[in-house]
Amino acid sequence: MGIQRREFLKIAGAAGCALAAGGTRRAGAAAVSDVELNGMLLDSTKCIGCRACEEACNAANALPKPEVSFSSEQVFDRTRDTAPGAFTVVNRFANPKEPEKPIFVRKQCNHCNQPACATACLVKALEKTPEGPVIYNKDRCMGCRYCMVSCPFDVPKYEYDSAMPYVRKCVFCHERVKRGEQPACSEACPEGATLFGKRRELMEIARQRIYRNPDRYHPRIYGEHEAGGTAWLFLSSVPFEQVGFRGDIGTKSYPEMTSGFLYAVPHIFILWPTFLFGLSYLSKRSTKEDGHGEE
Repeated sequence: MGIQRREFLKIAGAAGCALAAGGTRRAGAAAVSDVELNGMLLDSTKCIGCRACEEACNAANALPKPEVSFSSEQVFDRTRDTAPGAFTVVNRFANPKEPEKPIFVRKQCNHCNQPACATACLVKALEKTPEGPVIYNKDRCMGCRYCMVSCPFDVPKYEYDSAMPYVRKCVFCHERVKRGEQPACSEACPEGATLFGKRRELMEIARQRIYRNPDRYHPRIYGEHEAGGTAWLFLSSVPFEQVGFRGDIGTKSYPEMTSGFLYAVPHIFILWPTFLFGLSYLSKRSTKEDGHGEE
């Protein structure tokens, strides 16, 4: 049974509306909720590079043992990135203000207020929770790795060497937070360099530290506005670009900037075959009506 030209256009239009509605729902799911978000404040002027946070993260997430012991400073010979087996890493940088005191800075998922990874995920394997953490559901993941491409901080990592690969990253110890506990890394920090709490309160603490100690701190809170704001906030004694932070990340959230393109991708893949089928049908029908192609 064939279809008429009007029916074909109606079906294609309905499919487009359904996809547009789906896109709107995904955008809403990734938006900031009304619940006050949790956050973390890393004061790099207090960090001593003991890597207790790395060891606690490793234990809490049952990650494999590192190649270099947590007590060894050998790892500071090069700048490290997060990996499937290391959700948080500490790096050492030169201190131009006090050369005898190097600056130690952590890297892990910053848990954006409006995460690009969650918006880019077609199957909602990555999800922004009302409490603040961006969590990962491996049972939903189809391995497209759009999350890796979309993250402005280059955090999600893929297990390329695994027979059953998944995306791996810090999930803010979400289960511990739901039980009323703090993440393992902040609990393990012996210097109070990593503080856990409500993001609004941490912002106030950071502002007070900068105001009261202008000679100690660079007057900026990294994460306050970057990529629309992140759950992780950082303080430093020097400009952040000098200690490994990206300086080219704007203040607009990435989902806001890329939503049009991201939502256009499935539209193209799904609607294009429909249009090709319709054009093929109409072309054949027109040929028959003209009396051509008949045996």
